[in-house]
Amino acid sequence: MRQSNPFKPTAGRMPPLLIGRDAIIDDFEEGLDDGPGAPGRLMRVTGARGVGKTVILTEFGRIAKARKWEVIDETASEGLAQRLLNRLAPDKPSVNLSLKPSVSIAGLGGISLGEASVSSKQMPLTLRAAMGQRLDALERKNAGLLVTIDEAQAADRSDMVAIATAVQHLIREERNIAFVFAGLPSIASKWLNDEVLTFLRRAQAEQLGDIPLQDVRDAFEDTFEDSGIAIEGKALDMAAKATEGYPFMIQLVGYHIWRIAYRRSRNIDSKKPDAITVTEQDTEQGIANALSRLGDAVHGPELDGLSPIDKTYLLAMAQDDGPSSTSTVAERMGKDVAYANIYRTRLIDAQVIKDMGYGKVDFAIPYLRQYLREHAAYIRMNSSGTSL
Repeated sequence: MRQSNPFKPTAGRMPPLLIGRDAIIDDFEEGLDDGPGAPGRLMRVTGARGVGKTVILTEFGRIAKARKWEVIDETASEGLAQRLLNRLAPDKPSVNLSLKPSVSIAGLGGISLGEASVSSKQMPLTLRAAMGQRLDALERKNAGLLVTIDEAQAADRSDMVAIATAVQHLIREERNIAFVFAGLPSIASKWLNDEVLTFLRRAQAEQLGDIPLQDVRDAFEDTFEDSGIAIEGKALDMAAKATEGYPFMIQLVGYHIWRIAYRRSRNIDSKKPDAITVTEQDTEQGIANALSRLGDAVHGPELDGLSPIDKTYLLAMAQDDGPSSTSTVAERMGKDVAYANIYRTRLIDAQVIKDMGYGKVDFAIPYLRQYLREHAAYIRMNSSGTSL
């Protein structure tokens, strides 16, 4: 029987290890246990792609379900508030809710539903009523409701207003509700400075970052050992160092090294899989495979979300082997420092690059420099209107 790989480098899949995330998990658990109004019940989780935001939301859902709470998890896209409403009251048409909101048919106004929808003006009250009705039933069983929103930076403003308004009132009423929204760092500038959404500023801020390499090393050693395949010595050091503490890379490196070692073990008749030790060659090949996948899963999508001039700034940085001088980057762009600093600030806010002090910046996402160098011609060709 084939053994299951213990590493899960897939967006949204729950990995077997949540190393370095004890503090945020403890805060959330305490929030549920401490009752209405506890800080951990209203939380925003931010970080660059691949740092584990979706994984954290999945873990929060598991924790809540273990306490018999109901969990509604959504990803921000058009119609978010209406989908929440439909999940809260699946057996009741929106028009039959107690507040009797206005309804539009077949796209004649309000939020498009196909057959029927609640008007955007009525949605906050309607959503609040639906949440309140669901909480009436849950609280009779000493349970509560957790709502999580992933990729919050992509939400429509009207949806965020409706959700924030509903949750705000329910928290004031000391209802048994928890709300966690996660997304790229851009949610701070997009939502938290909106006068209508000031409530979200009070959410406990959790910024996910990299994991210390010693913690990565320990996690690799334990996870491989638990699966019956040992990794130690130089192979273990190489694997941990290659991740640079980046959570998604931890899963990628672990997955590909384990896969190569396990496949090799099945081809050796004289050994059983549980007696196999990862070799340096296994590690080198696993790291190479992980890097290839990292470009497709993280670097490409990250660059797709940037402007042409953002990419020009990054390509100018990629010419250096280490931290770049901001004045040199501006010179390479053919711009003055003040102009280039606009994009420096944008990229730092998005956690694509990081401020190294003394007029220096460096890449915040592991291996992005190498990816930019390898794909520079393609990126330039698709960044029309800019040049280096």
